[in-house]
Amino acid sequence: MKIAVSGKGGTGKTFLAGTLAAHFAAGGHPVIAIDADPSPNLAVTLGLSLEEAGKILPIAENGELIRLKTGTDYSGVFRLTFTVDDIIENYAVPTPSGAHLMVMGTVRSLGSGCACPAHSVVKALLRHLIVDRNEIVILDMDAGIEHLGRGTAEHVDTLLVVSDANRKSLEVAKTICHMAQDSSIRQVVLIGNRLSSPAQEQVLKVFAEKTKIPLPALIPFDQGVFDNGISGDPVDEKRSPAMREVRNLATLLESGQLKKTDAPVN
Repeated sequence: MKIAVSGKGGTGKTFLAGTLAAHFAAGGHPVIAIDADPSPNLAVTLGLSLEEAGKILPIAENGELIRLKTGTDYSGVFRLTFTVDDIIENYAVPTPSGAHLMVMGTVRSLGSGCACPAHSVVKALLRHLIVDRNEIVILDMDAGIEHLGRGTAEHVDTLLVVSDANRKSLEVAKTICHMAQDSSIRQVVLIGNRLSSPAQEQVLKVFAEKTKIPLPALIPFDQGVFDNGISGDPVDEKRSPAMREVRNLATLLESGQLKKTDAPVN
């Protein structure tokens, strides 16, 4: 099972990605969680301390690794083919959640001198994780699907597009769904998150009906989850309505019962 999570920043997509990864790992599944957000914080959601998270060197910023994988004897020329299994073995970080974490990092802009090699390594690694390996993969992305290139996106089972009831968040969600349909991702669904009233839930339901995007989960605002983001203390999962709804979503994902998008998003 390969699951990508996207949405506007601040909508709680990292909470969703991390909670799903922890849930599947607790069920005995091998799980690799990938942080492909330019502002990575999935490590803390998976139980690492801020100090431990700060020591993780993102793949795209690991100059020595990039050089070893892509370097040649010719200036300005780099290898396009290389193995990546050893990267997973050496750089996947175990977390208290039971999932292993890989932080991809931001590929620097063109002109920085290392954009092409770093981009090549990240792309090859993502493709290998999603296409070739058997672990459950949970991919936490930014507000887009640029990390998923041709030949990779088609192997993602489900894209979860996270949004709250804010109009800007919903517009970003619509744009992501448009992009996903063009990329051959098999299944695209909308996940409502941080919803604090029936009126906000209704906003998501109306949006989903209008755009014909399946809406399998409405995750309520959860004070315990909010406080956890400030204190770092564990959330009481048994008392958490947000955690309960994510577990229900995980059951749907495992059973293959999610509906597919019926028509193009308008």
